This record gives sequence, C-alpha cells and structure tokens, in this order.
Amino acid sequence: MTSQRAVRQTERHVTAEGIASKRLPVGKEGTVLFAMYASVGTVSILDIEASWNQAILGMEPIPSLADRQFLFYWLLSLRPHLREFFRSNTQDNLNADQVGNLPYPVLTVEQQRAIADFLDAETARIDALIAKKRRLATKLGERRLSTMLRGVSGRLMSSVRMVDSRLPWVSHRPEHWDEPLLRLLARLGSGHTPSRSRPEWWTDCTIPWITTGEVTQMREDRIEHITETREKISETGMANSSAELHPSGTVVLSRTASAGFSAIMGQDMATSQDFVTWTCGPLLDPRYLLLCLRAMRPDLLGRLAQGSTHKTIYMPDIETIRIPLPALREQKAIVEAVWRSLHKIDKMTSLLGRQIQLLLEHRQALITAAVTGEIEVPGTTIPQP
Repeated sequence: MTSQRAVRQTERHVTAEGIASKRLPVGKEGTVLFAMYASVGTVSILDIEASWNQAILGMEPIPSLADRQFLFYWLLSLRPHLREFFRSNTQDNLNADQVGNLPYPVLTVEQQRAIADFLDAETARIDALIAKKRRLATKLGERRLSTMLRGVSGRLMSSVRMVDSRLPWVSHRPEHWDEPLLRLLARLGSGHTPSRSRPEWWTDCTIPWITTGEVTQMREDRIEHITETREKISETGMANSSAELHPSGTVVLSRTASAGFSAIMGQDMATSQDFVTWTCGPLLDPRYLLLCLRAMRPDLLGRLAQGSTHKTIYMPDIETIRIPLPALREQKAIVEAVWRSLHKIDKMTSLLGRQIQLLLEHRQALITAAVTGEIEVPGTTIPQP
C-alpha cells in the first residue's frame, strides 16, 4: 500500500451528467480520500475538485474538531492493523461504517496541527533519503543492463578491433564476430494450452509447464534457470495440443502480456503459447543467448513489440532476430565475466532494497507513534488513553 499526499490530476474524467446519473460524490480541494477496496489503505488529499467511485471514502474534516493533515497521518497509522477489519479472508476491503466508527484520537486541533507539522518535517527527511536510495538503485539497474550489453558486444574482453554493427541494439562489435539470424543457430519453438474444457486432459499432470506465472521469477534477471513451475500439464493434454516437451537448456522468452523476459529451462518442460523457445545448436551457448535476449530487451519492446496496453512480439518479428556471435569458447568466457560483475551489482541492489524497506518501516512506526502519543512531540503534550 502506498500513499500520495496530493492528488493534482486524474487519469479519467466524468461528465456532470455522469455524476448526476450515478450520484457520485464531489469533493473540493482539501478533501481527504481513503481507499477501501483494491489499494486499501491508500490515503490522499485532493488538490483539485474531483469525484470518486464507491471504492473511495471522502472525508471533509470539521475545522473545530479535526486537522486535515493530522487526519491524513492518522489514517496512515491504521495501515498495519487494517486486516483486523476486513470483512472476509479472501478480499481485502472495508466499508464506510467501519472506517467512520474507528476511534479518533482525543486531541485539540492545536495538538493535531503540532503533530502534523512534526510529521511533515520528519517524513520529508525520510522520504528524501528513500528517494536518494531509489535513484541509486535505478542507476545500478542501468549499470546492470549496460554490463550485459557490453558483454555481448565484446567490450568486456581484451582489446580487439571493433567494427560497426548491423544490429539496431549494438553500435560496434569485434571484427571477428558474426551477426547471424538466431533461428539458424537454435531451433525455434513455442507452446500451447490444452483445452480447459476437457478435464481428462488435466489429470495426472506431471510435466512442468511455463506460463506467464513464471515471469515473476524472470523479472529481475537475477536467475538463469527455471526449475519449478506453478502449473503442470499431462502427457495426454500435451498429445492433444500443440504443446511440446522442450529439453533442459532450452531458452524461453515471454512474448505476450509481460513481454521480453527470459530464462533457461532447468529441466525438460513445456510452455504456453505466451512463450517462444530456442533450443541451441552446437555453435550457441544457452547462457550466452540468455544474456543477448536480456541485453536486447529495450529493442525487443521498443522496436518489435506491438500493442498500446499489452505488448506482444509476433513470430514473424521473432524470426528476424539476429545476435552478435563469437566462438563458443569466447561465449562461455563472456558469460562468466558478465555474471561476476552482475553478482556484485545485485549484492549492492539487495542492500539498498533492505535499507529502503527499513526506512519505510521506520516511517510507518514514527507516524503511528506520533499520532498515538507513544512519543512526545515537541511543543505538545498528548494525553494517554
């Protein structure tokens, strides 16, 4: 759950007729918004006049009783405990009565303002530090991509004569390298989903089956091999569909939905139609191909992927993919050199991630402690309950 202090614009708009017909609420600048469904616990303050749907609770504080900035922080302090109020174990949601019946702190408006001012200053310092660390994490991500690109374009190895590359995502490559079509170096394949309307095809499922559920494993490029899948298919289902069993070492690339992510099969597996596969021949190392696919991801998504909402890389475009190709021994040396560098980058990235998480936890704890009186805020005495 996240919170954004000010709402200055919205992605969607509604007409006056729509507001009237649906009886939608309209809030003026300063209205405090609290999400009860979906991103439950998200808190914002309107910086514009706006309307909202039934998933949002809008609150306009009574000036003599509540300070809007304090209300904002008080709602944030509830986030660790919201699950206690959920109406079911399967859906995270609240209703207006539940939120309205929560006990608001017994504080004067002046005390509330003093606490809000204190939290404004303290959270701003924490947020600035978090932003700095996130910028560092972004730079490490850029360095990670640069390291892979330098590796597969020959710039990590010993100095050699470089020539212009014909590839759109590589500027130069060693003179002694080639740039062949990938489909000439590896057998191109894909997958399929056995019909869900045939339950007999979905019994005794023992074959690991890569679907879009595995993209979460691939997303950060931290792993090379997929060894487990969320779903499996049966031999009968595979026999009655276009799915096929690919050998261990086959490289997979997601081409629909979350397109552009790749990995290597850690055992014999099948895939859904959302993936394309390459089973490498004797001139291509799967780990080197994986680095190429990850280094060219911006090109795959920017030049070949189609669709405004869900990007898809179509098979005719996949068949045109070329890669920079050194000798097999050099491929293996490049892979080892790249991963030595990546492991160092990943270690620093993980450290930053832990630091950011601790700062977020400290921020939440500080807000809770301030609004509940667990810590004394300068300039105010808070009565204990």
